[in-house]
Amino acid sequence: MIQESIFSPFFATILLTILVWVYMYIRRINFIVSRKLTPKELTPISLSQLSPPAVSNPSDNLKNLFELPIIFYALVFYLFITKQVDSIYINAAWIFFGFRTLHSLVHCTFNLILLRFYLYLISAIALWFMTIRAFLMYVNS
Repeated sequence: MIQESIFSPFFATILLTILVWVYMYIRRINFIVSRKLTPKELTPISLSQLSPPAVSNPSDNLKNLFELPIIFYALVFYLFITKQVDSIYINAAWIFFGFRTLHSLVHCTFNLILLRFYLYLISAIALWFMTIRAFLMYVNS
């Protein structure tokens, strides 16, 4: 039972990615329609130059959700397959998810950069803790 518990923060992180993706498209489509942008203005470069932060930040955040979380997903599978999941990993995984969620909320809304940095840092520390712990257990086995 405890082994499967690691998939709750795993799927919660996937759900976060889906929610940011939907939010990004809502913001982007509303912007495109309201500005009546032409196909020429919809190139990646033009769109990034024209988009205000309320439109570009969710897009940037979505890209960010395909960086460190990829390591998290791989690590979850590794821990599950090797039957190493315990309460320490589960708590660290929830910390990772919780602070990634807060990071996304800040990034997609008022985007206070220093706050966003600290939220990102805490989530990264939780992930690196999980990674280093798994590595040390691997080396010592």
